[in-house]
Amino acid sequence: MIALRSSLLNMLVCFIILLLLPYPSLSADPDPLQDFCVADLNATVSLNGFPCKPASEVTADDFFFDGLSKEGNTDNPFGFGVTQGNVLTFPGLNTLGLSMNRVDLARGGINAPHSHPRATESIVVIKGKVLVGFVSTSSVYYYKVLTVGQMFVVPRGLVHFQYNVGHGKATLITAFNSQLPGAVVVSRTLFASNPPLPVEILTKAFQVDASVINSIKSKFA
Repeated sequence: MIALRSSLLNMLVCFIILLLLPYPSLSADPDPLQDFCVADLNATVSLNGFPCKPASEVTADDFFFDGLSKEGNTDNPFGFGVTQGNVLTFPGLNTLGLSMNRVDLARGGINAPHSHPRATESIVVIKGKVLVGFVSTSSVYYYKVLTVGQMFVVPRGLVHFQYNVGHGKATLITAFNSQLPGAVVVSRTLFASNPPLPVEILTKAFQVDASVINSIKSKFA
């Protein structure tokens, strides 16, 4: 009888724990608690996200964004331009758990290795031919060459890139399960941080001389 009571008690405790645990979400961001919450980007209150614009001031324009129709500027050393459709440029996305970018690549252009700490990314090629790939936490490199209409997915937080291997310009649409996925660009993070990472840290990490590190840093000055 004592053993039965103990077993029932353990089952009850486990059941209570399961009830208290948060249910898994299909999106990276918390689920909304109302129909919409258009971000008030001018609010002075600091939140994990943005306060809602008063519903009486919301219009259809708050749910409209035409930024992805515009080609990004690729006149830079990377031959890369991105148009971001996140909550900062499209406040209607606030609390909805998604965002999209347009990526334009000149011939030979690259969206340099980077990661998104708050979102998984799906990539669809709209124009051109693009090599996309990511590296897992086990240092396994997964990649594909995509053409128009093909899709590739990058798991959340993993370092990845897109490289134009075609003969002309390339255009991608990328989608994220976060209103603000964030981006950590590996090269810029390591060699252009403010304040800068100590040179001795980088020389040990890359097993090279300080002159090599300083040369790379100069490229990001």
